[in-house]
Amino acid sequence: MSTNPNPIVTHSKRAKFDDVRDDLKLAIEGKGLVIDYQSFVNRMLERTGKDVGSARKLYVDAQAFVFCSAALSRKTMEADPANAALCPYSIVVYESVKEPGKVYVSYRRPWRADGSAASRAALAEVDKLLDAIAREALGLR
Repeated sequence: MSTNPNPIVTHSKRAKFDDVRDDLKLAIEGKGLVIDYQSFVNRMLERTGKDVGSARKLYVDAQAFVFCSAALSRKTMEADPANAALCPYSIVVYESVKEPGKVYVSYRRPWRADGSAASRAALAEVDKLLDAIAREALGLR
């Protein structure tokens, strides 16, 4: 991981949204992880658009999955208790109205500029896990 990584990692392919969403769920669960929460991002934006003065449609669909790894989270927090702020992990799957038929899987890279070597190493393991899940969901291994 570089010293100044892009904070958001995105992978994509032409596919059906529902297929990639389902594959993302399977990829997360296939690593032995439990999805704690599924956020329906697109539904929220559509529901609240008028309230905030913008009804512009951004997504065909967008959903986020929130989960954690007990082993990796413990490792990151033992390296630095402040790493609790980076847990749980979230991966989003979306299809924008500007690019229908192209589905994206994105996640925030867990990284801290001020972390110790142990903290950076543990967070790099989380980044590797998130990237593996995102790639698997898109069949990009």
